[in-house]
Amino acid sequence: MRRPVALRLSAALSTMALAAAAGAVLTMPEASAAVAGGATGYASQNGGTTGGAGGQTVRATTGTQIHQALCGRASSSTPIIIEVEGTINHANTAKVSGDSCNTAAGLIELKQISNVTIVGVGSGAVFDQLGIHIRQSSNIIIQNVTVKNVKKSGSPTSNGGDAIGMESDVRNVWVDHATLEASGGEDDGFDGLFDMKDNTQYVTLSYSTLRNSGRGGLIGSSETQLDNGYVTFHHNLYENVDSRTPLLRGGTAHIYNNYYVKLNKSGINSRAGAHAKVDNNYFKDSKDVLGTFYTDTTGYWQVSGNTFDNVTWSEPGEENHPAGPNPQSNTSISIPYAYTLDDSACVPAIVTSTAGAGKGLKVSDGDCSTTTPTPDPTDPTPDPTDPTPDPTDPTTPAGTNLSLGAGSDGTSKASGTSYGNVRDGDLNTYWSPSGSTGSVSVKWDSATTVSSVNIREAAGAQGVIGSWRLLNGDTGAVLKTGSGAGAISIPATSLRKITFEITGASGAPKVAEFETYAG
Repeated sequence: MRRPVALRLSAALSTMALAAAAGAVLTMPEASAAVAGGATGYASQNGGTTGGAGGQTVRATTGTQIHQALCGRASSSTPIIIEVEGTINHANTAKVSGDSCNTAAGLIELKQISNVTIVGVGSGAVFDQLGIHIRQSSNIIIQNVTVKNVKKSGSPTSNGGDAIGMESDVRNVWVDHATLEASGGEDDGFDGLFDMKDNTQYVTLSYSTLRNSGRGGLIGSSETQLDNGYVTFHHNLYENVDSRTPLLRGGTAHIYNNYYVKLNKSGINSRAGAHAKVDNNYFKDSKDVLGTFYTDTTGYWQVSGNTFDNVTWSEPGEENHPAGPNPQSNTSISIPYAYTLDDSACVPAIVTSTAGAGKGLKVSDGDCSTTTPTPDPTDPTPDPTDPTPDPTDPTTPAGTNLSLGAGSDGTSKASGTSYGNVRDGDLNTYWSPSGSTGSVSVKWDSATTVSSVNIREAAGAQGVIGSWRLLNGDTGAVLKTGSGAGAISIPATSLRKITFEITGASGAPKVAEFETYAG
C-alpha cells in the first residue's frame, strides 16, 4: 500500500524570454524545454533552489558559449538560464574571463557564482568526456543533460574524473533528469559520477540515471571531512555500479524510491557517523546494498519499505558491517520537507520510465503512475485579475526607516548613480544597476531586526521592476520573492545586511529608496 507522507511536486520554474549574453547563440528553437517542476528534497530547504529563474534565457551549443553566457552577466549573481543543445567537449570548451565568472578550459566551471540553470533542450545536451565542476557556488540547477566518460587519467582528463563534482562551500544544487555514465572504474581512468566534498550542503539528485561506473558518488572525501550532507536521492536508477551509491561520511542523506540494479561490490555505505534514511527503494541482483564497508568507523540507517530482490550479503568483519540479510534500523531520522513515497513494488517501472535525460521530464505522480509537470507562465508580472499580487500592501510600513544613516553596497551600478541614494530619504536620487538586473543592499554595524521593506521606484520608472528576491545578506537565505515595487512583509529577522535583488525588469530599474522597518 502506498505511504502518503505529504504533497508531491508543484509546478514552479519557467524560462524567461530569449535575451543576449556575450557570444551565446541566440536562435530560438521551435520548442524550448523550460525547467519544469520545483526543486525537491533537501534542495528545497535553506531558502530553496530556483537557479536562474527570472533571468535571461540564452542558447549555447559549445562549452565556450556556456562560459561566455556566465561571463556576460551584470554580476556573478545575476540569474541566467542557459539552454544547451548539442555535444560539449574539449574541442569547444575554452576559458572565458570576466568580472562575473571564473572559468577554465576543459570542463564546465561554475565557480564563485550563483543563480544559474543549465538545461538540455532540442535534440539533447551531451557533455562528452567533459565534467561539470561546481565550486564555491549556490542556487544551481542542472536538468536534462548527459555527462559521460569523464576521466581523471588517460586522455583527455577533466574535473578529476567526476561527471558532476561539487566542493568548497557549495549550497543548494538540484540535479534532475540527468544521465551520468562512465565506461569502467578507477583502473580505467574514471572516478565518481556525483561527488560532494568540502562543505557541500542542501543538494538533491532526482530522476537521474547513473551507470557503468566503479563509483556512483561520495559525500565527504575523508573520514575527517564531516561538514557535508543534507542530500536527497530519489527516483534514480543506479545500474552496473561497483560501489558508492552513495558513500556517505558524516551528514544526513534521504534515499527513497531509487532502483538499484547490479551493485557489484557494495551500495549505500553509511560510515563515520553518517545518517541515511532509506525508504521504499528496490534493490535487484546486487551485493551488500546497505551498511558500513571498508572501515571500522560505522554509520547509521533507518530503513522501511524496501524490496531486496536477489540481494546477497557478505559476512560481518572488522571493516565490513553489512545491514543484511534482514536490515533493521539503528537510528531515527527526521526529514524537514514534504514528500510522497511510491510503493517499492512500483519503483522499477516508475524509475525506468522517468529517470535520465531525454525522458520528457516525466515524474512520479505519487501513486505508481507518471506525469509531466507544467511550467508556470513565463510572464513575471502579477495577473491583473488577482486582487492581491505579491507584494500585497502598497502602504508604507509604520515606524522608523532603519535605512536612514545605514550603509549600502551592491552589484555594478549605472553611471551617475549611487548605492547611498537608496537610503538617503530623497526620492529625487536613485540607484540603478548597470543592466536590467542587479542587487543593492542596506547594512548595519550590528545586528538589526527587520520585518518589512518598502521599495520605491524613481519618478518616471514606476512599474519597471519585475521579479525580485529579498535575501538575508549574512547567510544568503531567500527571505521572500515576488514582483513589482512596494511594501514587502517578512518574518522578523535579525541581520546585519539585507539585499534586494532584481531578477527581471522591463527596462532600466531605478530604486529611489530601499526602506527597512522593524514593524
